[in-house]
Amino acid sequence: MSVLWVILGFILLVIGGEFLVRSSVALSFKFNISKMVIGMTVVSFATSAPELLVSLNAALSGSPAIAINNVVGSNIANIGLVLGVTALVGAIAVDRTFYKLNWPVMMIFSMALYFFLKNDNKLSTLEGAILFIGLLLFLYILIKSSKKSKIVEEVDDALAIVSNFKITIWLLIGAAALYFGSEWLVKGAEEVALTLGVSKGVIGLSLIAIGTSVPELAASVIAAAKQEKAISLGNLIGSNIFNIGSVLGLTAIVKPIPVTEASILNNDIFWMLGFAAILIPLILLPTRMQISRMKGMVLVAAYGVLMFFIFTRS
Repeated sequence: MSVLWVILGFILLVIGGEFLVRSSVALSFKFNISKMVIGMTVVSFATSAPELLVSLNAALSGSPAIAINNVVGSNIANIGLVLGVTALVGAIAVDRTFYKLNWPVMMIFSMALYFFLKNDNKLSTLEGAILFIGLLLFLYILIKSSKKSKIVEEVDDALAIVSNFKITIWLLIGAAALYFGSEWLVKGAEEVALTLGVSKGVIGLSLIAIGTSVPELAASVIAAAKQEKAISLGNLIGSNIFNIGSVLGLTAIVKPIPVTEASILNNDIFWMLGFAAILIPLILLPTRMQISRMKGMVLVAAYGVLMFFIFTRS
C-alpha cells in the first residue's frame, strides 16, 4: 500500500505541476507581463511547487529530514541525473552567463544553506527569510541583465488567449493535485522507509528527490531527442537556486526546519556541494563550454555511486 501511495503521489505532483505552470503563465499574460519575465520567474516558481509542497508537508508533519533532503537530493538529481541523461542524448552548449552569474549564485546559496544548518542544527525563520530575499535579489539581477540579451524565454503564446474560467479550473486542479500528491507521497515515503529499515532522510534524498525531478527529466530528454532547444544549463542551475531560496526558504519561514539526522550535515550536503562544484572543470575540460556525452556519462555514473553509497550505509 505504501508503494501505491508513492506512485499516486508522483502522478498527482506531475499533473498538478503541469496545470499550475499553464494557469500561472496564462494569468501572467492577463496582467501584460512580458514573456521574458514569465519564463524566468512565473514558470520557475510554478515548477518548484511540487518540491515546495512536499517539503512544507514533511516539515509540518514531523519529518524535517525529508524536507531538507528533498531539496538536497533534487539539486543533486538535477545535475547528476537530469543534466547527465540529457547530455547522453545530445551534447549541451553552455553560455557565458553560467560562470558569470548562475553558477556563482548557486554556490553562494548552497554554501549559505550549509552554514545556516551547521550553525545551530536548524534552518530558522530568519535564515529562511534571508534565503528567500536573496532569491528575489537574484531574480532582479537576472531580469535586468537579460534585458540586454536578444534571447527571449520560450513561453507558449497560445496561453495568452485562455479564458478566465479555464484559468480558474486549471488553478483549482493544480492546487488540489499538488496538495494531495504531496500528502500521499510523504505518507507513502515514510512507510517505505519503515518497511526497508532506512531513514527518512535516505528516502528524501533518493526516492522523493528523483520523483520531484521526473518532470524536468522527461521534458529535457524529449527536447534533446527531437533535437530542439534542450534544457539549458542555466535553467537547471536556476532550478537549484529556486529549490534552496523558495522551497527551503519559504518552508523555514512557515516553520523552522531542524536537522534530525547527522548524515545530512556529515555526508549528504557535501554531495550536493560536490556536484555543484564539479561543473566548472567539467565545462572547461577538455572541450570548453560544452557538456558532451562522455561528461554526461561521468555525471550519471557519479549519481549511481551516490545512490549505492546512501543505501549501503543504511
